[in-house]
Amino acid sequence: MSDLYTEVMVAKKPTVKDQLIKFVLILFTVLFALAGLVLMPILLVAAVILGVVDYVFIPRLSVEFEYLYVNGELDVDRIFSKSRRKRAASYDLPSMEIMAPWNSHRLDSYKNNRGLKKVDYSSGIEGEGHKPYGFVISNKNQLELVIFEPNEVMLKDIRSKMPRKVFYD
Repeated sequence: MSDLYTEVMVAKKPTVKDQLIKFVLILFTVLFALAGLVLMPILLVAAVILGVVDYVFIPRLSVEFEYLYVNGELDVDRIFSKSRRKRAASYDLPSMEIMAPWNSHRLDSYKNNRGLKKVDYSSGIEGEGHKPYGFVISNKNQLELVIFEPNEVMLKDIRSKMPRKVFYD
C-alpha cells in the first residue's frame, strides 16, 4: 500500500508590527552605540546587549510554514530565517469536523464561536495564488480553528481520505 505524502512551503508575509519591531530594535542599538562612543562608554555595554537581542530576536520575525501531510496526519513546522525549524503543531485529520476555504460560508458558525482557539499558519497574503483554508479539529481537548494554505495536491490527498469533510466551495 502506498503512502499519501505531500509537502508544502508557505512564506509568511511580514506584518507592520514585525517591521516596526525590527526598526525599533535596530534604531535603539545604533543610538546606544553612538551615545556610548560620544557620551558615556558604559552605554556601549547596553549597545552590545541590544545587539545580542537583535541577533536572537530579528531572525524570528522571518517565518515560513511547512505543511507535511502523510496518511491522515498533518504536521506544521515553523522555519525561522530559512535556518531553524520548530514543530508548531501536529493534527490527526480524520478527527476533524470540517475543512473549507477560509471565505466559505461553511466556516461562518465556527468563525463567530468565541470558544474556539484560532491558529493561523497561513501566509497572510490575499489574492493571486493564495487560497487559505480553514479546518476545525479537537486538539488537546479544545476545539481549534486552523488556517493554512494547502496546494491542490494536498487538498486532493486529504479529500481522498475524508471526502465528506473537505469542501472546495
